[in-house]
Amino acid sequence: MPNQMHSDRPEVSVEHAALENSIAAARQGLLGFRQADGHWVFELEADVTIPAEYVLLRHYLAEPVDHELERKISNYIRRTQGTHGGWALVQDGPFDMSASVKAYFALKMMGEDPNAPCMAKAREAIRSRGGAIHSNVFTRFMLSMFGVLTWKSVPVLPVEIMLLPFWFPFHLNKMSYWARTTIVPLMVLAAKKPRAQNLGEIDIRELFLQDPKLIGRTARAPHQSRALFAFFTGIDIVLRAADPFFPKRLRQRAIDKAVAFVEERLNGEDGLGAIYPPMANTVMMYEVLGFPADYPPRAVTRRGIDKLLVIGDVEAYCQPCVSPVWDTSLAAHAMLEAGGDDAFNAAKGGLDWLVPRQVLDVKGDWAVKRPDLRPGGWAFQYNNAHYPDLDDTAVVMMAMDRARKHAGIKDYDTAIDRGREWIEGMQSRDGGFAAFDVDNLEYYLNHIPFSDHGALLDPPTEDVTARCVSLLAQLGETAQTSKPMADGVEYLRRTQLAEGSWYGRWGLNYIYGTWSVLCALNAAGIDHQDPMMRKAVAWLLSIQNTDGGWGEDAASYRLDYKGFESAPTTASQTAWALLALMAAGEVTNPAVERGMRYLMVTQTEKGLWDEARYTATGFPRVFYLRYHGYAKFFPLWALARFRNLKSTNSKTVRVGM
Repeated sequence: MPNQMHSDRPEVSVEHAALENSIAAARQGLLGFRQADGHWVFELEADVTIPAEYVLLRHYLAEPVDHELERKISNYIRRTQGTHGGWALVQDGPFDMSASVKAYFALKMMGEDPNAPCMAKAREAIRSRGGAIHSNVFTRFMLSMFGVLTWKSVPVLPVEIMLLPFWFPFHLNKMSYWARTTIVPLMVLAAKKPRAQNLGEIDIRELFLQDPKLIGRTARAPHQSRALFAFFTGIDIVLRAADPFFPKRLRQRAIDKAVAFVEERLNGEDGLGAIYPPMANTVMMYEVLGFPADYPPRAVTRRGIDKLLVIGDVEAYCQPCVSPVWDTSLAAHAMLEAGGDDAFNAAKGGLDWLVPRQVLDVKGDWAVKRPDLRPGGWAFQYNNAHYPDLDDTAVVMMAMDRARKHAGIKDYDTAIDRGREWIEGMQSRDGGFAAFDVDNLEYYLNHIPFSDHGALLDPPTEDVTARCVSLLAQLGETAQTSKPMADGVEYLRRTQLAEGSWYGRWGLNYIYGTWSVLCALNAAGIDHQDPMMRKAVAWLLSIQNTDGGWGEDAASYRLDYKGFESAPTTASQTAWALLALMAAGEVTNPAVERGMRYLMVTQTEKGLWDEARYTATGFPRVFYLRYHGYAKFFPLWALARFRNLKSTNSKTVRVGM
């Protein structure tokens, strides 16, 4: 449990030689993960739903059974089963209905005996919580395609949405990129209502307390307004009644437009949106439209899905996507902080790898709202030109700027200039920055029946805004000379919570957000004694765990958040808290010494850290991520930052993050 760490507690001194040894070991450990061409990429693990969906996709298509692969995926699914009998979204998390239903279905599809202890335990856990009727919308679509449920159980998703003008409330470009790419091929599936081949005729009726064929519309989700949900449900009822009468020619035109949308954004083997759900939907879309397995767009997407597999000696799972740009840029920051010729050369090698991956020739979906803006960002994955993101772009550019200043080179000047232009052009009207889009503020969409996950939008967030403010400040902009800077800082000032923290959309959660913002405020020149910064520091000190580290639970994303949700310490969250405190001028605070000591004593013989807990966020309350690289570069970064600040007269961090 966290406790208040008072400044009058005895200082736990960190010996300089031990600190140097720790940094050297971590630096060497991280260097060992470089790819041959200089970049870094680590495993990106989600919950059990992605490997389960992968198995179900293969059986949907009646592909030849790979018994060895299925054995390893079965091992993974069984190992991740919780003590409650079902499956969670994070390690040691609470039961999640949709994850549990998919995991059970996948195990049964792979031949697991329904009477096996793991299956009986899961079945009881699901039924005791009301049964699989409580699955989310995406799970219902999958169950409808397998014939377990009927299409009455899912919201109407007319493919004719493809033909709507931009002013219409449900235009695709008013949704987030991940929703847009997932929905387009799914609308074709909803129009065609395919049936999985499922040669074994496996079903999961035993998970329902009622006849699954009689199950109707989804219930209102906790985040949804009663009035708005009722209104949109009324629209759904009208659309369902009208659906059989939609003109066939109009429907075919909409399907053709959906296919064209997909094919423009396929990214080769990186796939539509470069994330698993749209890629899987794309393969099924081609299948239902009669395109054979060797049709090039279908075949290349299917190969791309297999590239997401992580196959070990005993277990295997499927990643939701890959994160090479993010991993490389963050590893480069850690190397630049660690110092030394080998570290700098490795960082520069990674940055050189990133240069040609800047998107300069494709105006992605973001250009619908910014048609006159030149592209200039980086995507998260190897290839995803239509969907660069501001977070990656800012982090890449800050590392490039550090490297060019350190070495007195001009290698990255052009890339940085184009990136700055794109980021400043992507600022939303409220002063904040979102991940992929601009002014994506149509909040009413989260109340439609389809959006029971509450993640249909990509609005500005504190962490991404902080990253962009950090970048602009590092490049020399100030609130006095730059309106984007002034508006960004004001956005951060008004989004601070009463307790002193900031929300973290893409990292878990308030520790991540507070780290991001304190780095930005420091870079922007906000006085460390500003009440905003003092309140944030006090909050971070108050939640330090007794072992000297920090940890936060995914439950902090609950809709009725009332305060910090403590959790066992993790290396990455500890590093964020320490980097945040140092950005706020607290390098000599005893709490920082204790945090550094925690990192040093938990370092493994390989110089790295073990971290099984999930510390990143895909969609709050719905989908979380475990970046296997986080425990490799963030602790090194914090330890090296501590050494660097302690060894100089100035205790002020001079870079954006």
